Order: sequence, then structure tokens, then C-alpha cells
Amino acid sequence: MKNVIRLAAPAAVAVAVLTACGGGDDPDWNVRPVWLGEVHSAAYDGVHDDLLTAGLGKTGLAAPLPPAYADPLHPTAAELRRSAIHTNYRAMLDMTAAGGYGSLYGPNVDAQGKVTSGEGLIPGTEAIAFADDGSGRQNVTLMVQVPDSFDPARACIVTATASGSRGVYGAITTGEWGLKKGCAVAYTDKGTGGAPHDLQNDTVPLIDGTRTSAAAAGKSAAFNAGLSAADLAAFNAATPNRFAFKHAHSQQNPEKDWGRSTLRAVEFAYWVLNERYGKVVEGRHVKTLTPANTITIASSISNGGGAAIAAAELDTQGLIGGVAVSEPAIEMPPNAGVTVQRGGATVGVTGKNLIDFTTVANLYQPCAALAPSEADAPFAAGFAAGFATAALPIAPNRCASLKAAGLLTASTTAAQAEEAQQKLRDYGWTPEASVLHASLAAFEVAPAVAVTFANALARASVKDKLCGFSYASTAATGGVNALAPVALAGMFATGNGVPPSGGINLVNNNGKLGPARDFLSMSSNGSFDWNLEGALCLRELVTGTSTAAKALQAGMQETQRNGNLHGKPAIIVHGRSDALLPVNHTSRPYVALNARVEGKASNLRYMEVTNAQHFDSFIGLPTILPGYDSRFVPLHVYLVRALDAVYANLASGQPLPASQVVRTVPRGGVPGSAPAIGAANLPAIAATPAAADAITVGAGTIAIPD
Repeated sequence: MKNVIRLAAPAAVAVAVLTACGGGDDPDWNVRPVWLGEVHSAAYDGVHDDLLTAGLGKTGLAAPLPPAYADPLHPTAAELRRSAIHTNYRAMLDMTAAGGYGSLYGPNVDAQGKVTSGEGLIPGTEAIAFADDGSGRQNVTLMVQVPDSFDPARACIVTATASGSRGVYGAITTGEWGLKKGCAVAYTDKGTGGAPHDLQNDTVPLIDGTRTSAAAAGKSAAFNAGLSAADLAAFNAATPNRFAFKHAHSQQNPEKDWGRSTLRAVEFAYWVLNERYGKVVEGRHVKTLTPANTITIASSISNGGGAAIAAAELDTQGLIGGVAVSEPAIEMPPNAGVTVQRGGATVGVTGKNLIDFTTVANLYQPCAALAPSEADAPFAAGFAAGFATAALPIAPNRCASLKAAGLLTASTTAAQAEEAQQKLRDYGWTPEASVLHASLAAFEVAPAVAVTFANALARASVKDKLCGFSYASTAATGGVNALAPVALAGMFATGNGVPPSGGINLVNNNGKLGPARDFLSMSSNGSFDWNLEGALCLRELVTGTSTAAKALQAGMQETQRNGNLHGKPAIIVHGRSDALLPVNHTSRPYVALNARVEGKASNLRYMEVTNAQHFDSFIGLPTILPGYDSRFVPLHVYLVRALDAVYANLASGQPLPASQVVRTVPRGGVPGSAPAIGAANLPAIAATPAAADAITVGAGTIAIPD
């Protein structure tokens, strides 16, 4: 790589340095952050390996599986990296050609949106390190990718904070935009990750995903559950073959620091860049690339997008110039003083925190999935066949148990399911999201998220077994068994950090017939009702007064946002049909809060996209989830357009588009074989929207047109 910043005569250097530092003071040295651990760097040539695709290219990423490990029980760090990039890329996007891969987005589509004939490999360097306080208990992974196309004269940085509970490559598809643009990309796993602590065998993951004993790893473990030898022995004797995951069991409440982690990733990026491109004075590098001459955009999706917003709020150094995020998880403060309207009607319940509305979804989704009004929803028939048969009436039993608990009043399963659907709509889900409850219930999304976040917010130890839950491999009948060693060996790459994942499932330790997979366990009343008792316990943590509830509620308060983006140009895009992070609890009220807090200084825009939901990757599963393809468009396209718009604003002062509803056109056709997507399905974001599409934002109010 060629350094294009030239050092002139020593006198010129001295003048430049003295000017930057305000006179005769010492130069502003490029000092290594005190919290930064050992840095591991690697260069990728863009032929055999690269930053974006790990050498797989467009074709390799499209393959259902990555190349096999030479030794599946001991994959190398390079093999795990390649598999992690393959897994995480595919987890974020619809990888079918009919859905847009290779034409609307993908490695072969360049920064201007032009489809090329290449594989899209991007050469450059990658630096990775832990951020920690010296204890080894935090060990938040940070990573900086610098493409060879990076030009210090047009310096830019983009953040790609991991989505969900994933590892550091969890937002590689956001990083793609930055790499194509020639920007450095600042990643962080934000204190989460896919690889667990195997408590039975006491092995842990390292920063590169390889595994070793907890004793050998010491403070270098990416995650250790932190049990004493006596506690570990007692835990394993009582509950063998269990696993601890970092997001759930670190006892750090990592979400409270997701903004800080994102900012640290940016600081790491500046340090890396200045070590390479910074002027050299007396043998030392000076901070030459700074926020004053570098465009920095905080970006990502889902709770990675929420972390970007948190970072922008926390930014007191001007490290971040703008924000462009998709479907962000935003924790609103209580009594935010905002009003959300849709179609002229005020939405009754808005601005709840993720653990709040997710524990409601966890109660009602398994029953709501049976609603006759949504019988043609994606996977509704599959859900009924798997969870509502005479041999396994788990979902109808959940409906009946909800009635017995006084949470439903209807008498028949069909009526109870419709009532459960209405409960969800009354609690803030849009009507457009109703079609998604069956598929999300089938994939155990709500219980997975609820258990993980409840443990994290309450700072629970794995030995607390909060609400009776634990994580383990399970047999087909539901009983706990030992995980296949090969599954654990590669879980850094294949796990999403929030079981069910990688062969590890959610277990109800309190099952009447003994510990069993959550939805296959028997409740104390003798009913197989998808462990309603566990769901009620999780809900009590949000609404109750128990010691654990108070701990969770205190942790929840630590994660809430304040709405002040300090006037940074920002765009939020969100799908109206999102059933995981409903717009009424996240983006809509946050935009209103920002307007109340910043007033005329606000530079935030909101794009609500119709026919878009949370999981673009589900659109790309037409044989498993037919109907996603015919009903929904890829939201990722609009994140790319938002990034383009924010970059243009920061680079050349182009005005941001106004807040608006973007009315897309579904592909239609037969579910499972929808016609190919085209430009007509994905209209551009209008600079000035039509009156019927304009979103009106006032001080504490937001009005969304139908």
C-alpha cells in the first residue's frame, strides 16, 4: 500500500505540527489507547483471501456451505474466519439471485451500484484486539479493516457494530459498503459473541475463535463465565452438559456499553490509520487523520444500529460525523413525553424497551400463530403441523393455559389465537406485522431473545439459572445430552450468540418430567404448554418487584437513550412490518424524542419502508419460508441508500432527503417462487416526498401516513 501523505522538508513538517497543536506544545502523538490489548494484524491480497469474503468471492458466499475444515475438531483461525464471514454474510441478506443478490447488492456490485463481472474480493489489512479494563472480564473484540483503496486525502471510517448477539464479523454486510467506498471499517462484537464457555469441559474461546482450556486461556479468553472451581463443580453436578454465553452470562450488562464499544472501535480505527498514515516526527507518529479531515459514519443494523445511535449520543469528541442505520434496537426512556400517530390516530402503546415487548411476544406469539385470519402467513401451516397436532398440541395448550392464567378470555383455540393476535397489536405491533408471528414463533425468536436479555440486564450468573432456563444440546425428545464436539469446535463461526444456535437449545430446568428443551418441557400443571411458567417468570422480571426483577429493571435503565444526536446528520430506515423490533417501540418514538430534545437543531430523518421486515435472510429461504419472497422486499437496499445520502451530505453538503414513507412493491407471484425483483419494486428515497408519503415530525410528536 502506498502512503500518499508526503513528508516535506523538516521545517514544513514542524510548521504543520505546531499549527495543529496550537503553537509550541508537544505534538499530538498517536498514543495507543490504554484499554487496547495486543493487536493482531494480517494482510490479505484480494486474490487468495480478502477483507470482505475471506477469499470466497461472490460465488463462494452464495454457496450454502463454506469450504470444509481440514480437521473439523480443530479448525484453524483462518478457517474459522472464513466460515464466520460466510455465515454472517448469509445471515443478513437474501442470497438468491431472484431476491437481488448479485444485482442490487453483493460483492460484485460496486460502490456506484454497477454490476461487475468480478467476484468482489477486496485486498487490505485487518487488525483485531480486545478492549478491556485489565480484568479480562470485558474483552470486547474490536476490529479495523483498511482496504488498499483507502486514500488519506479522502479519509473515511464507517462503523459496523455486530447485530444481534453475534461476533465481530456480525455486520460484515454493513462493512461491505465502507470497503467498497475505500473507507476503513470499525467493527466490534460489543461484548457478545457466538462461542460459549463449555462448562462441563471448562473450555473457552479465544479472540480468533479457536478453543482452549479456561486455565490455559486465563485473561485471554473471549469469554469465561467466571465461576470458582467449587461453583463450577457444583453446577456441573446439578446440571451437566450446559453452556454459558457471553451476552447472557458475562454479568457486565454489555448493552449499557454498546455505545462506548462502538466509539472505541472508531478510536481504534484512528489509531491504526495514524500508525500507517500519520506524519512522523522524531520517530513517532502524529495524529494526522482526525475528525476534522475524516468522514466518519456510525452504521449497522438491528441492535448494532442501536449501538451506533448510542455512540452518536455519547460522542463528546466529535468522532462521529453522521449516522445511517437500519431497523435499530433503541431503548427509549420512561415517560419520554412523545406521541406517535399513524393515519391521524394516536398509537396507544409506544416506546417500550426490548425486554418489555419481547416478554409480551414470548407470552402470546405461540398462540397467535394459530390465528385463522393469518392462515396463509409464511410458515403458518408448518407451525400448525409442528406445534398443533393431536400428538403434540403445544400451541393450543399455550392458548388454553393463557386463558387459565386470566390472560385470555375466549373459549376456543381459534378465538384465543385471534385474541392473542389482538393483544400483540394492542401492545404496539403494527397490523402488517401480524403475518410474521407464526414464523417467528416457529424459530423460537422471542424466548431466545427474552432469556438472553433478561440474564444480561439482571447481571445474572449462569449458576443463577434465571427463571429456570439454561443452554444445552438436546435430543429429539427434548432431553439434555452432550453436544457433538465438532459443533462446539466451529461455533465461533456458526453460532449467533443467542440460542437456539449451533446445536445448543433453550432448556427448561424446571420441567415436571425433568430438564428438557423449552417447548418440549412439561409444566407443573402437567401440560405441554411451551413452558408458560417460564414465560410468566420472564414477564415478572419486567413488571414485578422481586429481587431479580429489580436487578433487571435497574439494568434496563442503564441502556436507555436520551434522544440527543448533537445535530449530526442521521437517517434511520425501518421496515413497517418488523415484528422483532416494532417501529412503534423503536424508530418512531425515537424520532419524536430527538425532535423534542434537539428542536430545530435536529438533523435526523426517518424512512419507513413498506413491505419490509427484520430478516432479509428469511426472504432468501423460499423452500422453507414461502411467502417471504412474494410479500417482502430487502431492507438492506435502503440502508445502502441511507449511507450514500449521509456520505453525500458530509462530503459535499448535499441535503438529506425529508422523512417519508417509502412505498415499495412486493414481488408477488406464487409464494416460494416469486418473480425476480426489479427496480420497480424498490422506488428511490425521494428528496421531497409527496404529501401522502411525508412524515411530519414536531417537538415530541411524529405523524406517519397510512
